[in-house]
Amino acid sequence: MEWGSESAAVRRHRVGGERRDRPGAGSPPGRQAPEQEPLVDACGGGGAGTRKRSAAGSRAARTGLSEARAALGLAFYLLALRALVQLSLQQLVLRGAAEDHAEFDARQARDYLEHITSIGPRTTGSPENEILTVRYLLEQIKLIEVQSNSLHKISVNVQRPTGSFSIDFLGGFTSYYDNITNVVVKLEPRGGARHAVLANCHFDSVANSPGASDDAVSCSVMLEVLRVLSTSSEALHHAVIFLFNGAEENVLQASHGFITQHPWASLIRAFINLEAAGVGGKELVFQIGPENPWLVQAYVSAAKHPFASVVAQEVFQSGIIPSDTDFRIYRDFGNIPGIDLAFIENGYIYHTKYDTADRILTDSIQRAGDNILAVLKYLATSDMLTAAADYRHGNMVFFDVFGLFVIAYPSRVGSIINCMVVMAVVLYLGKKLLQPKHKTANYTKDFFCGLGITLISWFTSLVTVLIIAVFISLIGQSLSWYNHFYVSVCLYGTAAVVKIIFIHTLAKKLYYVNASDQYLGDIFFDISLCVHCGFLTALTYRGLCSAFISAVWVAFPLLTKLCVHKDFKQHGARGKFVAFYLLGMFIPYLYAFYLIWAVFEMFTPILGRSGSEIPPDVVLASILAGCTMILSSYFINFIYLAKSTKRTMLTLTLVCMVTFLLVCSGTFFPYSSNPASPKPKRVFLQHVTRTFHDLDGNAVKRDSGIWINGFDYTGISHITPHIPEINDTIRAHCEEDAPLCGFPWYLPVHFLIRKNWYLPAPEVSPRDPANFRLVSKEQTPWDSIKLTFEATGPSHMSFYVRTHKGSILSQWSFGNGTPVTSKGGDYFVFYSHGLQASAWQFWIEVQVLEEQPERMVTVAIAAHYFSGEDKRSSQLDALKEKFPDWTFPSAWKDQMAYLVFSVS
Repeated sequence: MEWGSESAAVRRHRVGGERRDRPGAGSPPGRQAPEQEPLVDACGGGGAGTRKRSAAGSRAARTGLSEARAALGLAFYLLALRALVQLSLQQLVLRGAAEDHAEFDARQARDYLEHITSIGPRTTGSPENEILTVRYLLEQIKLIEVQSNSLHKISVNVQRPTGSFSIDFLGGFTSYYDNITNVVVKLEPRGGARHAVLANCHFDSVANSPGASDDAVSCSVMLEVLRVLSTSSEALHHAVIFLFNGAEENVLQASHGFITQHPWASLIRAFINLEAAGVGGKELVFQIGPENPWLVQAYVSAAKHPFASVVAQEVFQSGIIPSDTDFRIYRDFGNIPGIDLAFIENGYIYHTKYDTADRILTDSIQRAGDNILAVLKYLATSDMLTAAADYRHGNMVFFDVFGLFVIAYPSRVGSIINCMVVMAVVLYLGKKLLQPKHKTANYTKDFFCGLGITLISWFTSLVTVLIIAVFISLIGQSLSWYNHFYVSVCLYGTAAVVKIIFIHTLAKKLYYVNASDQYLGDIFFDISLCVHCGFLTALTYRGLCSAFISAVWVAFPLLTKLCVHKDFKQHGARGKFVAFYLLGMFIPYLYAFYLIWAVFEMFTPILGRSGSEIPPDVVLASILAGCTMILSSYFINFIYLAKSTKRTMLTLTLVCMVTFLLVCSGTFFPYSSNPASPKPKRVFLQHVTRTFHDLDGNAVKRDSGIWINGFDYTGISHITPHIPEINDTIRAHCEEDAPLCGFPWYLPVHFLIRKNWYLPAPEVSPRDPANFRLVSKEQTPWDSIKLTFEATGPSHMSFYVRTHKGSILSQWSFGNGTPVTSKGGDYFVFYSHGLQASAWQFWIEVQVLEEQPERMVTVAIAAHYFSGEDKRSSQLDALKEKFPDWTFPSAWKDQMAYLVFSVS
């Protein structure tokens, strides 16, 4: 096979070596070297590609890094960084429990937590939520009021709001609430206050979960903060409003009722929202703002145990994580800036029966209480709160340094810093790229060929792990790493590393034949620097505050290179160079591990509840490949500095192959019922009776069954061996003419879960059956059809609408009157009520575009029984008993009715 000639740079370094090795090497400099055999040039040269290395090349190889030492050294270096990160994360607080009444006492907060969770699941509308929990909160607030200092005044109000709003969460839907509960406490100076800061938690929980972390622990922390502030001898300048809201799990309803209707809402200038996406650990500040940089400074100045990142903020606000918090409501409907924080560790048991008080460490409660108390006290005594609007503009770059302190600066300053770093790289690389050709010996060509090789290595590594992930998914072994995270590293991580090493080893042997180690080390360091500089430029151009990470990954390596360059040039890749090189990379790599931990801590559990349509192995393999590319970038030069990479590749390939075979054989079961660290499979069981009516109102179809949804990609494959009657023969089929396929969706997540099963069962017979009827049908003066309905039933209901060809939904009685579609084009309304709510009356208007269409609109309502005896049925109980202990089957009953209307 014919190839082009070798690059001039390679020839220069090869020829120079041969001059030193052959007799007469001391001949005059002007003497011309003999013509050499052409070598492989991957960028388009010619020559024999099988030519053996010359003596000079062999000598260069012998003086390279020992493969074993280099591989083991890098492995120990990365493991040490991981250990440091783990040590930082385990250090929750830096002092013991509080003894002074002026300090937050986690033991008292834990007592509150245990009382609240002992009530059991607390769904909105249930007696547990509306009566028992509210009664307990009011009792504790009364006791705190009795103990309070005379400097302060405490006012208590129980709000029961009714309202409606639309939100673009989960593809878009509309929410309606009636007579839900908020417990509101205002702590203010004895003489009153004109401004306030809000602290928000929610005491309701999802069905069938005690909700310790989400969000009883936050309400417990707020009670203790209220106690400490009210007994303090230090006067507050502004009021602190504590909102214990009773309907957050109903997609943020109670916070909307408060901020849009409560008279104290007009006092609020800033807020702190306490949430959870996991159980315990450190509470992460993942949103601050919007804008209002003074709030970042408040957290920086006051928080005792900081844990905050603008990276988390930009990731969360991108919509990648399918979740939302009350932060959105206060921001969008109240136009108020705030701080959003949440526990993120151990998301495997979030929203399950395992979310109990004993799983939350006392130190986690202590650190959260210390931080929230300090920040609230800072804001309640700050002059900035009075004129918050004056400090509104501007974003901030902020990040904590391993929980010790927070670095924060304006985003415009960050942009200046980023530009300075980019300019430094441009000067550094420009000096090399723009030198006269006789000095650089075509460095430019080798640089860009090396850049191409690096990009190819990264692309092929990504393709390789994706092929493995798709194959694993197709053979039904998804989520094998869910209970054993190291499996993903051994499978996908090693595959990505091997591919990168393999591509660069080929380049070293075929293209960069006989080139000196120093030259190749310089080239590939510069390439990595250029790539990270490109990312820095792109992120800065897009205005992302997260660009500071790329700045760190450019600035520190560049400084390291400038410091070690002289020694490297004189002595090569000796121990001293390696030690200083790794030391210079310490900060960027340590912070990278810190962020990577947060990514996997957050996303790994989410992949176990992300629905049936997203292959989790493909997602995780992509993330691991991306992390491998980042972490390998400044170590690619070690491939060229090492004598060989054979043993490293063989070892990693062996690890990958063994893991692959074990995964294919089903050795690693995804789920666990281990009491110390459960990782359950989530399954929803809904015992439903459905009734379909025709245009004349006659029931044309009626069926009953248990509708089964597995919330991850594996579906029921692991369940069928334990419960044979749940198999693919009972796969549920979509009712094409019915909204949302004719199923009783509690939330509009139909686009995430398309695989479900329908096990025939007797009809449901709740004590309080739902009733749905058409009250009136009339034609409006503007030629639309107005349909008025009335519904009565349990505390949670869903209303669905589908318009047919020739008609559109023009307006309705919800939100601002403009209908909002969900994904797929249907309309979804989420309804809930507290105790003693009246019948739900509402209307829709349909505009007919064609004359006498056969069908104008189909509507349906689903009643969800989440609490009390109506939640259970003997068939549900019997089926739940059959589920293995590594599952979490959440069960309830539904009633569903469909009505079809024409113009006439």
